[in-house]
Amino acid sequence: MSEFNLTRLEKVISGPGSVDALGAEMDARGVARAVIVTGASLGRSHLLERVRGALGARCAGVSCHAAEHAPAGGVRAISAMLTELQADAVISFGGGSAIDSAKVAAASFMNARDMTLEGGPLDLKRAFAPRRDAGMVHIAIPTTLSAGAFTPGGGVTDEATHIKRAVLDARLQPCVVIHDPELCTQTPDLLWVSTGIRVLDHAIETLYSKRAHPLSNALAFSAIRMIVEHLPASRGPDRTSYPHRTRCLDAAWLSLYGAFNTGLGLSHALGHQIGPAFGIAHGVTSSLCLVPAMRFIATRTPECFEEIAEALRVPWTEPRSSALACADVIQSFIAQFEVPTRLRQLNVSSERAVALADAVFAELNLFDAMRHPVRVQDIRQLLAQIHGDGAVA
Repeated sequence: MSEFNLTRLEKVISGPGSVDALGAEMDARGVARAVIVTGASLGRSHLLERVRGALGARCAGVSCHAAEHAPAGGVRAISAMLTELQADAVISFGGGSAIDSAKVAAASFMNARDMTLEGGPLDLKRAFAPRRDAGMVHIAIPTTLSAGAFTPGGGVTDEATHIKRAVLDARLQPCVVIHDPELCTQTPDLLWVSTGIRVLDHAIETLYSKRAHPLSNALAFSAIRMIVEHLPASRGPDRTSYPHRTRCLDAAWLSLYGAFNTGLGLSHALGHQIGPAFGIAHGVTSSLCLVPAMRFIATRTPECFEEIAEALRVPWTEPRSSALACADVIQSFIAQFEVPTRLRQLNVSSERAVALADAVFAELNLFDAMRHPVRVQDIRQLLAQIHGDGAVA
């Protein structure tokens, strides 16, 4: 039996100037009191005025409390504003952390309790639990390629422990996502490019999941082709980058839309622990973890790389050599950008990195997406390799 769960996403609007549709989308849903959720940098930017202007009188307030990895304190401040202003919609504007912060704050508002205290493991099945009520309207305007707008859940980080937990609820899926490349022009190149690498991470791990599905495969295949072609040319603030930025934004959508059905694999399990533990953005964790994870899997279950090889235009000859060639192609692709590829470049000690092995192992078992068993010792070796001290697994 095959099963594919659909989210509550209703519409994706893409292209320069698409933010101007924001007001009409609010009116179509009968909502009139929106709070914009963003971070400090975009809160000081003239781009915020584009979003506020598109909302007009429907803008009830702006919160700039979103921060990297969605700290719980900032989420609570956003939730308090939603309650104080009696908002009926939330507009997330920014990267994955802004979108996650808006989701968890909306969950607290809808449930009338602090959902930052109730987060748990990233159990994907909980994201599709049936809900009778529609919940709060959420429209997302991403400015990075994190694809957080396409999941019915958000992460929140305990500032004291640096542990990140997930709040999952079908009502947290934005109903509309607006991909306006004009609003991405102030996104730093490192953030833009690293989240573009995360698009590859989503897509590749979707394709080699043991629960791979024809629909998710087709989306992931296209996402790989699109990001490889358009990410290098998408940098820079001038208008010539707009078509490439739009394609990258749409690739982010395709890369993750089916992944809550297939589950995510080794690279994500590693990155989800490395990110909050060391204050590293999730896009950067993909530049660290994706290639080592691919090489590990290529030596165990190379046959699951056949569609990845086709997407990367790697000839499919002998499975193991072709699978490893896919990892070589991704390594070369990443090498053209100025992103870290080893934890030691970020001043993280090998001992602290390897200490995450048990947590990675627990998340990997929860995802249950791997075709081949992975031992804690394997993960320790991978973490040493990601640090830069270990040999290739």
